[in-house]
Amino acid sequence: MYKRNQYKIWGFALLYMAYSSCKIPAIVQKNENKSTPNTYANSGSDTTNLAAIKWKDYFKDQYLTNLIDTALQNNQELNITLQEIEIARSEVRARKGELLPSVGIRAGAGLEKVGRYTSQGAGDATTEIEPGKEMPDPVPDFMAGLYANWEVDVWHKLRNAKKAAYTRYLSSVEGKNFVVTNLVAEIANSYYELLALDNQLAMVRKNIALQSNALEVVKLQKEAARVTELAVRKFEAEVLSSKSLEYQIAQQITETENKINFLLGRYPQHIARNVNSFDSVADQFPVGIPSQLLANRPDIKQAELDLIASKLDVKAAKAQFYPSFGITGALGFQAFNPSYLVKFPESMLYSIAGDIAAPLINKNAIKASYFAANAKQTQAVYQYERTILNAYIEVANQMASIGNLKKTYDLKDKQVQALNQSINISNDLFKSARADYLEVLMTQRDALEAKLELIETKKQQLNAMVKIYQALGGGWN
Repeated sequence: MYKRNQYKIWGFALLYMAYSSCKIPAIVQKNENKSTPNTYANSGSDTTNLAAIKWKDYFKDQYLTNLIDTALQNNQELNITLQEIEIARSEVRARKGELLPSVGIRAGAGLEKVGRYTSQGAGDATTEIEPGKEMPDPVPDFMAGLYANWEVDVWHKLRNAKKAAYTRYLSSVEGKNFVVTNLVAEIANSYYELLALDNQLAMVRKNIALQSNALEVVKLQKEAARVTELAVRKFEAEVLSSKSLEYQIAQQITETENKINFLLGRYPQHIARNVNSFDSVADQFPVGIPSQLLANRPDIKQAELDLIASKLDVKAAKAQFYPSFGITGALGFQAFNPSYLVKFPESMLYSIAGDIAAPLINKNAIKASYFAANAKQTQAVYQYERTILNAYIEVANQMASIGNLKKTYDLKDKQVQALNQSINISNDLFKSARADYLEVLMTQRDALEAKLELIETKKQQLNAMVKIYQALGGGWN
């Protein structure tokens, strides 16, 4: 009767545990939207894509590719990211280890003195280990053995945690690829900025030479009483202004070189470059179709993997509501005298036990973990969709920028040609006293500004060439 009641109690306990574990709070999960437009604006359905070109083939300048090669070896941010990959790989190993039994070795020694008038003390006093040899008092204790415990992963809690860790490892790899893409683009943009500054510096120095010649002419005219001292001072001030601009550009060149050196992980030194690369702007930029972004852009693939990992986290958190099953065991030898440890099987000890545990009351911590995991999963969905949208907009912006910059450059080029002609005309008119010196100065100033803007527009074209390649997902391969 007693055993029957005991079985009933255990049965009711197991049923209540099963019921309480199955009663899981309901949540609303959000599914991601992977759809993209079929084509980009003003583009066809050609699948030829810049992103398929390796960066060594995309950038033709050998000096630039050498810089990128050095950066991929020495850049500190990239090396920090590589260590994050190692951290993620170690997490995978840790999660994989949780699936296996935990086995350890244990050894110890102790001394115990119990009261004579206790059950244990009385028993020890009347016990003979061997004829005529009583138990020692106090009793030493020596033990050596193996112990193990294992959680049986019935609900795939540990498996899902391991899959989540592995997915995050893959995500860290894509994160590294994204860092590489940005690094390649940043070096290329800085390199073209350096070439632009070189051209601007050469233009300013050429302009200083022209202004200096004009200043000498004005000085001669002043001696001939054709102009006043005011004209001389105005021309002199313009020369000084251009010389000041020369030093400003020289400082920008130094800072840009040092920026590149920093990206390369080295101390300041001269950056070798090919000045002829400044005029090499590609005419065609095949962008493919928007759906290719999902496969080409590392940040999109990283966001997708983070989303998969967050879904696995929800499953692992959900399994916390279910009963857990564990098995523990031990095997070894124990005796009060080290010489008895080798006596088999008298000194042998072993144990094996199984247990089941499930949360019954006050499951707030488990619920909180479950709701937090779901919130992170929803957050990952929005982040994934946001990354896709951002990638599409980046490509669309750069496509528009390439077209508009080409038109801007053509107009700026015509403006420079017109102002160059204006300089010659104003000089001739000034020499014949048919134009004021201020007109000459303003024409020279406008021409210099237009030439500098033309160089800046060319730099923006080169930057757009880099950015469209980056936006499409090129640069990491």
